[in-house]
Amino acid sequence: MAAARPLVSVVGSDAEQLVMPSVLVAPIRPDIVTFVHTNMRKNARQSYAVSPDAGMQHSAVSWGTGRAVSRIPRVSGGGTSRAGQAAFGNMCRKGRMFAPTKTWRKWNRKINVNQKRYAVASALAASALPSLVMARGHRIDTVAEIPCVVNNSVESIQKTKAALDALKTAGALVDAEKAKNTKKLRCGKGKMRNRRHVQRRGPLVVYNSDNGITKAFRNIPGVEVCQVERLNLLQLAPGGHMGRFIIWTKDAFNKLNQVWGSVNRASTQKTNYTLPRSCMTNSDLTRLINSDEIQSKLNAKKVSNTRRRIKKNPLKNFGVMVRLNPYALSLRRSELLAQERRAANKEAITAAKRAKAAKSRKLHGKSKAANFARISKD
Repeated sequence: MAAARPLVSVVGSDAEQLVMPSVLVAPIRPDIVTFVHTNMRKNARQSYAVSPDAGMQHSAVSWGTGRAVSRIPRVSGGGTSRAGQAAFGNMCRKGRMFAPTKTWRKWNRKINVNQKRYAVASALAASALPSLVMARGHRIDTVAEIPCVVNNSVESIQKTKAALDALKTAGALVDAEKAKNTKKLRCGKGKMRNRRHVQRRGPLVVYNSDNGITKAFRNIPGVEVCQVERLNLLQLAPGGHMGRFIIWTKDAFNKLNQVWGSVNRASTQKTNYTLPRSCMTNSDLTRLINSDEIQSKLNAKKVSNTRRRIKKNPLKNFGVMVRLNPYALSLRRSELLAQERRAANKEAITAAKRAKAAKSRKLHGKSKAANFARISKD
């Protein structure tokens, strides 16, 4: 059994309650919105290219080898500094560019229709969440409720002054003034190309019947209008960022179910189309796993006290070496005995050398005394 849709109040008529359309609770997919928006933006580009002859209009020819210069073509002639300069190459002054641009580049992108519809549905669902609308930068502190639905009388407004009053009644005038105050000069050379100013987006007014609403709102900076059957992703998610602040008229809000249908009911305007169904009704996976209902059915956590045996290096650990090679103990014992014998022999040799040295010093002293006595007598 499907859960009941939340109710939405109509601004200016508290007694009227509307049921939330199914499209406003569709799955929110930022990845699809970004992909579709990127490709849709490419379809408004104009083709451009450099002149096919740019950088190649010289009578230049290479000098060949043997002149101690590179073999790049050089401008012919003489008498000017231009003569002898390198030409044609993309590394040369006044040369052509590398891979000159062509008008037959692939400018447009085909987008899957179902994918475009999924992106628009996600953008509409994001516009119904106050947190995402505020995260996008809209000022909705004075708005009574999101989504914001106003009376059908707004569609019959003829004057801009009345349109401003309607925005003020809905609490959206703050956001419109915020967009107006963001107008500034564009950085770079776009100032010279008919796009001198840049400005942030304000509210989007969605209507059902144009009884003057388009002319009334078209002169308010940052405010856009759109017919409910022609919802455009470029307006619903400018820059690929979801959460546009949308003001719905009552008829437009009620018509969403006809245009988009639901997960169980096909749309009346889109052939055999039903809204995408979310894979998970509750995306808080951590809360689901830690819930008592699931934890009570799971097996107890298996605790293992087995420890890994540390591998020791036999070349550094003699005990491990003996376990691997028992004969290593005999080798070590014989090596130690040999060391002791060498040490004993070394001590004996050292003692003998010391005795011999002492004896020679004693004999040298006696001969020295005898020689001194003999010299004294002489």
